[in-house]
Amino acid sequence: MSEQSENPGSARRRLRRRNSSLLVLATGIFVFGAAAGTLFYALRPVTLTIAVGPTGRDDVKLIQGFAQAFAREGSSVRLKPITTQGAAESIALFTANKVDLAVVRGDLDLPASAESVAILRKNVVVLWAPTGAKGTRRSARIKSVSDLAGHKVGVVGSTQANVTLLRVILTESGVNPDKVTIGQFALNKIADLARDPSLDAYMTVGPLDSKVTSDAITATAAARGEPVFLPIDVSEAIAQKHPRYESEEIAGSIFSSSPARPEDKVETVGVNHLIIAQHALNEATVGTLDRQLFTQRLQVARDIPAAAKIEKPDTDKDAALPAHQGAAAYIDGTERTFLEKYSDYIWGSILLLSGLGSAGAWLRHYLKRDEREHYISHRDDLLTLIARVRGAETPEQLAAMQGDADALLREALDCYDDGAIEEGDLSVIGLTLEQFHHAVADRRAAISGDRPGVPRMRAG
Repeated sequence: MSEQSENPGSARRRLRRRNSSLLVLATGIFVFGAAAGTLFYALRPVTLTIAVGPTGRDDVKLIQGFAQAFAREGSSVRLKPITTQGAAESIALFTANKVDLAVVRGDLDLPASAESVAILRKNVVVLWAPTGAKGTRRSARIKSVSDLAGHKVGVVGSTQANVTLLRVILTESGVNPDKVTIGQFALNKIADLARDPSLDAYMTVGPLDSKVTSDAITATAAARGEPVFLPIDVSEAIAQKHPRYESEEIAGSIFSSSPARPEDKVETVGVNHLIIAQHALNEATVGTLDRQLFTQRLQVARDIPAAAKIEKPDTDKDAALPAHQGAAAYIDGTERTFLEKYSDYIWGSILLLSGLGSAGAWLRHYLKRDEREHYISHRDDLLTLIARVRGAETPEQLAAMQGDADALLREALDCYDDGAIEEGDLSVIGLTLEQFHHAVADRRAAISGDRPGVPRMRAG
């Protein structure tokens, strides 16, 4: 059959089915896009900014090493180092919420929002006095911290935190800090420190394998004689009164074995150098960051040995600097499962799909309104045909009416196929058609002269 002679009803049916298919396709694409977008949002890599400095220091190299390792491994959490002039600028950026993380020393003035993520290393205090080399001024028999009163101490490092720490040590050791002169020397001024004859003792704060400390001890020994290491006997008391400090121990011969420097273990004070995070930073993100740090530290340590020193922070609730909730969950093994982490996304997707289904059903119902109206019209037309059958005069008229009824049935079936009407509606059409056929049979018998009231055999 050509397109010109195609039944108009069939053309309409074909158009409706095509439109329905397009609607289903569009809905499917939308649902898939929504689900894919939700999944991408949940699993996308998160980049955290971290303030660290100054340029060229070991801290910067360490953070850059981890950043490169995370990117290379395709980790879900990435690091973006923001290089600063030092701890003061790093803390300022952190306080202003311009970075997510910062590398700082634990005894600095940190904002209330700061929480620990990982300990990069432990810095320890090394105090020593020269014994006096031949031809040089001999120091005044300094053998302990209490002997420092009235003398001058050269402190390596320009940070005020080192001076503050020395004053704490002096105070707890029974020495008035105001009676001790303190001179500070930049890290690149070790030679000046060693040559300064006014200094009676020296102090560094850093890791035990620090090249700065080792160079300072070697330089002062060459210039002023072998060092006498001063124990901080009140280290435990300092740790109790000042929780951000810890009691530590310097092992014998750690700086040199020949000669032994020191000859025996020495009590001292330590302070953590750590990564801090904003309290508001996502718990799961911080937990993942910690997992990556401790999983990949040995790999990073191949190029940057300092990575091997990273330790987990104290998760005790009464810690001086509390651990971030995400870090604590990872360390204590209380991290949430996948379903717990993403339950909000999952339930959100279910609600979204449910809403889309409801919207689709309403839209379908709305788009089928014309077909439902056609159904009602077809039902009424069948009832009208039944009335007309009773007035038919010829079998030809009945046949024409039968053809009209067949067309109406076909339209009703199309409405049912398209979902515009329910099965109950189709049953009504069937009952009406049955009455129509009875009326046609009765009228045909009357036209043919059959005796009314005689029972007829029904086909079927």
